[in-house]
Amino acid sequence: MTARRSAPEVDPDAVPAASPSALFTPLRLRSVTLPNRVAMAPMCQYSAGPDGLPTDWHRIHLGARAVGGAGLVLTEATAVLPEGRISPQDTGLWSDAHVEAWRPITAFVAEQGSVPGVQLAHAGFKASTYRPWAAQRGGVADAEGGWTPVGPGTEPFAPAYRIPAALDTDGVEAVVDAFAAAASRAVAAGFEAIELHCAHGYLLHEFLSPLSNHRTDEYGGSLANRMRLPLAVARAVRAAVGPDVPVLARISATDWVQDGWSVADSVLLATELATAGVDLVDCSSGGVVPSASVPVGPGYQVPLAARIRREAGVPTGAVGLITEPEQAEEIVATGQADLVLLGRELLRDPYWPQRAAARLGAAVERPSQYLRAWE
Repeated sequence: MTARRSAPEVDPDAVPAASPSALFTPLRLRSVTLPNRVAMAPMCQYSAGPDGLPTDWHRIHLGARAVGGAGLVLTEATAVLPEGRISPQDTGLWSDAHVEAWRPITAFVAEQGSVPGVQLAHAGFKASTYRPWAAQRGGVADAEGGWTPVGPGTEPFAPAYRIPAALDTDGVEAVVDAFAAAASRAVAAGFEAIELHCAHGYLLHEFLSPLSNHRTDEYGGSLANRMRLPLAVARAVRAAVGPDVPVLARISATDWVQDGWSVADSVLLATELATAGVDLVDCSSGGVVPSASVPVGPGYQVPLAARIRREAGVPTGAVGLITEPEQAEEIVATGQADLVLLGRELLRDPYWPQRAAARLGAAVERPSQYLRAWE
């Protein structure tokens, strides 16, 4: 194994004029420095056992992207409670057994010079579903390893999904506690950055969006009330991990539906998240209703990250069909986002960061075992 490479401390908003590539400029978040601005976006693998423990698949999957040069390697949505899993095959961090299972994975990622990060999640009313390649669709029955999901109310995501139980006040507070406990376990497991999943129609997003949150208590109605749970989670996680660990938040910056969650709402949320201790807002979109019409195309979500960065004054991450090095370089160099997160492109090519560095003329360290590939 190669020794861990350390990058110099830099202002996260500054791109040195002498750098040949903005994309390969280090990014400092609290006490952690990412060696570059390329991150692997969280992508569900649906390959854990019923106990939520990561497997050799996760070690190879995440490790390969670290060897490939991604500055930040984020896990899939990792549940803070058993009932918070999307599928029975999702990973978790709700027990000390998970800490021990994650440690060799985070250690390997760190040894390659990447920062290991975990996305903490609760699937809400989209929980207890079959993984995508299963013959069945929709909700998994109890007899097949499923469970009753929870949400802000009792409306299911779609007719084929299970009907959720509405969280009462005690249940909401238990979710906050579960996120904080999972964050503490994440640090013990060797994760150096935490991302909160507030997007894609999962529980925290369900509370934010007026399309899914029809509550009349202190967690529903006004924008301030709908933001109450995600902000409570952010504050609890910041307190749990201390002042040095970076905390990111992935949000759906718009629902892409009239009268749903909007980009203007996201600007306000990003401002409040920063006050609560979040260091970077990862800007995705959609997912809370199946009827949304999303204008998918190359870089289609980048303007969301750019607006939130500009109007909220917070660092942002851009994600969504970013595939070419020059495209990623322009996003960072022009100040549209501070970090570029790749999903499908890194599934296709784990070594995309190494190829991008070569194309952009950036000097990067490479594993000694692979140096001959770049001679």
